Amino acid sequence: MVNDTSDSSRPPARAGGVFMALGTLGGTIIGGFLGQPSIGFLAGLGGGFALHGALWYMDRRKR
Repeated sequence: MVNDTSDSSRPPARAGGVFMALGTLGGTIIGGFLGQPSIGFLAGLGGGFALHGALWYMDRRKR
């Protein structure tokens, strides 16, 4: 039997890394269609990072 010492009253943290991954992929694809895949990559990464940070901040405030 496993001894669980974690605080079970706190809800589990939500994963926001998917925004960074999908933003990077989506930005690269859209940027590729527009002829600027590098700029699309950076814009998607920045947008995904912003969404990830917002989700982290909202999740942190609920604790």
